[in-house]
Amino acid sequence: MDDGDDPVLSTRHRILVAAATMLGEDAAARLSVRAVAARAGVSTGSLRYHFPTQQELREAVLAGIYGLVASDDPIHDRSRSPRDRLVACLRQVLAPAGAGQQARAAFGKVYESFIAPEPTEEIRQAHLGMEREGRRRTEYWLSVLVDEGVLPAGDNARRAKFLLTVLNGLALERALPAGDSLLADETNTLHLAVDSVLDPRNA
Repeated sequence: MDDGDDPVLSTRHRILVAAATMLGEDAAARLSVRAVAARAGVSTGSLRYHFPTQQELREAVLAGIYGLVASDDPIHDRSRSPRDRLVACLRQVLAPAGAGQQARAAFGKVYESFIAPEPTEEIRQAHLGMEREGRRRTEYWLSVLVDEGVLPAGDNARRAKFLLTVLNGLALERALPAGDSLLADETNTLHLAVDSVLDPRNA
């Protein structure tokens, strides 16, 4: 059935497209009900019907965005070593931040959205929603390696938290003044982090 044949599906789809577009323009966007509804051309009541909370809306949008790239996910490329596949996946997370001026602008938006303001419940939930989706995606990559027998079964939530903490540090480094060795240093850090996770002693 085409979206146009089902007004409920069509409205939900328009809301998700509008919110995804807003996140594409600004990854730190808080997706306020009023702004998303206006962008989608629907009423705030209609948006609330489909997504009772901003957290549900953000998580649905992020899940959809990540779902679009899942089929082309480097974790499934078995022509590469598990180490290289996981590093490639982590680089995907860093890629939107860019480097230099682009990275500074991206970090500035995160700072303005989540660090500078008083931490209201709305801000907290928006950040936690992004964090949850990042963990879900990273845990998925790790579960693929576990299923292949490459990574020992263990606490993937703990492993994912460690890897995401490393990525947060690398994203910040990209925004700071750096020397010519930034890419080499980043690559070394990613390899150390992935090697630590893949080490059976850390299962």
